[in-house]
Amino acid sequence: MRAFTPVEAALAVAIGGSVLATMLPAFLGNLHASQLVEAMSGLEQIASRACALAAGRPVTEAFPPSVELTPAKVPRGERVLDPPGTWSHPTWQELGFAQASPHAFSFGFTSDRGATLATFRAYAHGDLDGDGNLSTFSIVGASPEGGAPIVEPLGMHREVE
Repeated sequence: MRAFTPVEAALAVAIGGSVLATMLPAFLGNLHASQLVEAMSGLEQIASRACALAAGRPVTEAFPPSVELTPAKVPRGERVLDPPGTWSHPTWQELGFAQASPHAFSFGFTSDRGATLATFRAYAHGDLDGDGNLSTFSIVGASPEGGAPIVEPLGMHREVE
């Protein structure tokens, strides 16, 4: 096997650098987008279950009660595995929601149950790069008296913080 000449080595480095320069931004973009799937799919799961519960209940009991951000401390730049009991609040149990594997987002749920309209807001906060700035995702739903539950589109604030 022969060694590369200086020209061949320089050409290989140039080609390799060019490929890396064009592929790295796309790779990092896809990696970041894959981390956002956790928040989006989690909120869709919560909203779906909340609407299913509301469909069979009176408006004054349509959605489960509010629950604080869980876990209370938003993971900062890393995925965390929660200790047992973190997701044991009755609202999370009723919604059938928990994070059993390492995750990068904290989730919360608020509800308001009025006489003619019940509403909810599910939200997720994440600090994917650990800089203290949070990405926030939220989804809002309502259950009017005598009507079917509705859900608004997912909202995002600083999704690429």
